[in-house]
Amino acid sequence: MTGALWELFFKGVWITVQLMVYSAALAAAVAFGVGMARTSRLRVVRFLSGAYVEIFRGTSALVLMFWLFFALPLLGWQLAGLWAGTLALGLSYGAYGSEVVRGALAAVAPAQREAAVALSFTPWQRMRKVLLPQAFPEMMPPFTNLLVELLKGTALASLLSIGELTFEAKLARLSTGESAQVYGIILVLYFVIAFVVTRIMRLVERRAKASVGKAPEPSGGLFSRTPAAAGTAAPAAGGGKP
Repeated sequence: MTGALWELFFKGVWITVQLMVYSAALAAAVAFGVGMARTSRLRVVRFLSGAYVEIFRGTSALVLMFWLFFALPLLGWQLAGLWAGTLALGLSYGAYGSEVVRGALAAVAPAQREAAVALSFTPWQRMRKVLLPQAFPEMMPPFTNLLVELLKGTALASLLSIGELTFEAKLARLSTGESAQVYGIILVLYFVIAFVVTRIMRLVERRAKASVGKAPEPSGGLFSRTPAAAGTAAPAAGGGKP
């Protein structure tokens, strides 16, 4: 592999990371907005947010990407490939994320809601000061999975001729004819990016749990300590002699 081909790969990594970050930011905004709307007391708000989830969760992100890039210009709007990919991925994965938010909010103990009502908190105060702080740590593991899936979904943008990692790998394969080597390299690059993302999200999860007084659970992932290595097990109650 020549230096020019490695330059192609690193350029692709940079575009992939940009696409992932932009899409994740949009998806997070959609997830929290729609997820909180699904817990609203207003029936029309719940209906509209539920309709959004069903539509975007049940349609193809690739087809939506094609529609935004090729069909939207017929209505007078022209989006650059990067932004068409960002919008399609953000809206699609935001629908999945909204269910994570809704489920985490629903899992907060009812006593917490009742205590907030007893303190005369407004609905927004209850959400901001009581429900979200307790639900947020529980959102992090599924959000981590969604973010990794989003990273892999950025490869769809290669079909719009966006110079992300998969598109640049295609150019490298056409230049060298080395399919196994080229695609082996990008497999490793995707893994490295995903590994860094999961480590960062794990750190965010630990801080979120510490902020509400919860101890993080052992991840059991790569390079994590096993319970045996972390310390010896506590003796069984009543099992030993005085």
